[in-house]
Amino acid sequence: MIRRSPIAGAVVVLGAASLVLAACGGSSSSGESSSSASSSSESSSSSSSSSSAEPTPEPTSDCKNTQLKIGTLLPATGDLAFLGPPEYAGVDLAVMDIDAAGGVLGQPVVNEYGDSGDTKTDLASQTVDSHLSKGVQVIIGAASSGVSLTVIDKITSNGVLQISPANTAPTLTEYPDNGLYFRTAPSDVLQGAVIAGIASGLGLTSGATIAREDPYGVGLQDAFVKDFENSGGTITVKLTYDPAAPDFSAEVSEIKASNPEFVQVIGFEETTKLLQEMIKQGVGPQDVQIFLVDGNISTTAYKDFPPGTMVGVIASVPTGDPSVDVDAFNNRLLEADPALTDFAYGAQSYDATILVALAADYAGCADGTAIAAAMPMVANADAGGEQCMSYADCLAIIQAGGQPNYDGVTGPLDFNEYGDPKAATIDVVEYTSNTKFKSIEVVGPVEVPVP
Repeated sequence: MIRRSPIAGAVVVLGAASLVLAACGGSSSSGESSSSASSSSESSSSSSSSSSAEPTPEPTSDCKNTQLKIGTLLPATGDLAFLGPPEYAGVDLAVMDIDAAGGVLGQPVVNEYGDSGDTKTDLASQTVDSHLSKGVQVIIGAASSGVSLTVIDKITSNGVLQISPANTAPTLTEYPDNGLYFRTAPSDVLQGAVIAGIASGLGLTSGATIAREDPYGVGLQDAFVKDFENSGGTITVKLTYDPAAPDFSAEVSEIKASNPEFVQVIGFEETTKLLQEMIKQGVGPQDVQIFLVDGNISTTAYKDFPPGTMVGVIASVPTGDPSVDVDAFNNRLLEADPALTDFAYGAQSYDATILVALAADYAGCADGTAIAAAMPMVANADAGGEQCMSYADCLAIIQAGGQPNYDGVTGPLDFNEYGDPKAATIDVVEYTSNTKFKSIEVVGPVEVPVP
């Protein structure tokens, strides 16, 4: 049986994670796109309110660093390497905009390149050691939650702020990080609930789920299963796998034997091999509805599949506020890297970089701890700042003695007490070919539940 179930027009019923819809964006685009990022940073606006808080105009006497040094910890190699280019581009574009506006504390930003690799190597630890030896105060990354968990103690114990544009594992929410860990992507408690709602909205009542055995895979899978079962659905089989396994024939045989209506696949680059085995055994995209996630959504990974194989596959990925212009920001990312074909998490990387720069400006100091303390002050609407939507406009507010409230290219960026986004938006896309997908539903902005 061939399943082709477009979700456009389907009722997305969010599961029992008690999500609060702040707004619903409906269908965001009818055109084909390889993007899940968000709007241009060129627009700016400000509210009529201004803050009574007085920022420190000059570095404080006990400040050790007056020039912001950031280090990237992003995947140039490894099983998330396809996410690296847009994330590097997001950081690079932000640094370009920051320096064009006068820098941080009057000086240009030092941007140290770093590769995170993946959990099969020790590259992330080596990169962190190199960054620390160079005196960076902020590390941007990793993309993989599993990689971040291998280095977060080393980073935060040295008083360095870590901010990830793509970590989504729920275990990171309450991880003891000395208040020095932030992320601009939401916990997968939200994505799991959205996927469960998508499946239920399509009338699917039973399905299998298979996830890579790491904090990301298990966390997203658990969130999905909880909400799908609470909505009345049945999980026919729940499996995890070793990403380095030589083949996945046994796991796929178990999935097939459970006779699912759909299969949810949570993985990274090894998803290509897993899908090939599913196709071979008759539980691929031509046979059942397949759901992918942010870790395996790609415009390049499935290009060598037989033409049309991926048509109808549905994927989900954190994105920006529905009111923002996706294409405009992606066009700006191409200024930093003209070769980009994937854009996922480029906007989150850009916003992460802008936020730490503004926090350093507002604190009057580029120390990691000072930046961390100022992050909610420049990001959260309830902190009382004046709304601004570009680095230059926010910096002008600080220089005038005010307090900024940065709304980024992904929309408002308010943090909760754990350094997680308070609200976020998930883009639901459907593949129209092996290399292209289009946005068919935008869910959010939605309050992100705490695990």
